Amino acid sequence: MQIKTEIGQRNNVQVFGKGQRTLMMAHGFGCDQNMWRFLVPEFADDYRLVLFDYVGSGQSELQAFSTQRYGSLEGYARDVLDICKDLSLEDITFIGHSVSGTIGLIASLEAPERFLNLVMVCPSPCFLDFPPHYYGGFSREDLSDLIDLMDKNYIGWASYLAPLVMGPSSPEKLVGELSGSFCSTDPVVAKAFAEATFFSDHRHLLPKALHPVLILQSRNDSLADMTVGQYMHEHLPDSTFRVLDADGHCTHMTHPELVASAIRGFLSEGAEQ
Repeated sequence: MQIKTEIGQRNNVQVFGKGQRTLMMAHGFGCDQNMWRFLVPEFADDYRLVLFDYVGSGQSELQAFSTQRYGSLEGYARDVLDICKDLSLEDITFIGHSVSGTIGLIASLEAPERFLNLVMVCPSPCFLDFPPHYYGGFSREDLSDLIDLMDKNYIGWASYLAPLVMGPSSPEKLVGELSGSFCSTDPVVAKAFAEATFFSDHRHLLPKALHPVLILQSRNDSLADMTVGQYMHEHLPDSTFRVLDADGHCTHMTHPELVASAIRGFLSEGAEQ
């Protein structure tokens, strides 16, 4: 069911399933809510599912985008909180892919009463290297070159990034879908989201987390190495770290059964406490 309120239409908010507990699923950079379609059937019978597109992504209202608001991850966290307020959501499980793990953390610190716990799928609080103590995976020069490629050859940028993100063993159909998702995003929007994602550093927020966190780490991930997941586990006050026998950065698409099983276990443990 699509929510017809102003916020609902702005963020293309969709509600599925049934149940007393709410799962809110947030997509990563260059994606949209459709990327969660493999997990929806796994939870729709037992949970209320809230899916949405960040402003500028998917079927959201592009005219609501502004570089001032969405030039930082705090603007995307504002989308999350706007939706929570619009739907009167409380005690939600926030499931965020990639950068949405950090976005969810930002939102949960601003309005902790809205959240029960967080699930982060292939997350990273910082994609930059800060040797010798932290390696996010990329030098600032690497990421600057990636942004420059967006400006010079947007299609080429998408064709380069999609297989890197999806992983070497992923089906070509999924790689093509991700590349198409990148290409369908307005270049101005994509660049703003990319800069907010890849050049930000939110490691300082990890010790401030107020809710239990499940970190789902892919065994082989070109964007978020296992050491990043371990770093997050060590710095979050209450976290569970699960390494999945999976390749790539989009395990909710390539290995949905593993992701669903891990989330179910986490939710069951939380319900017993």
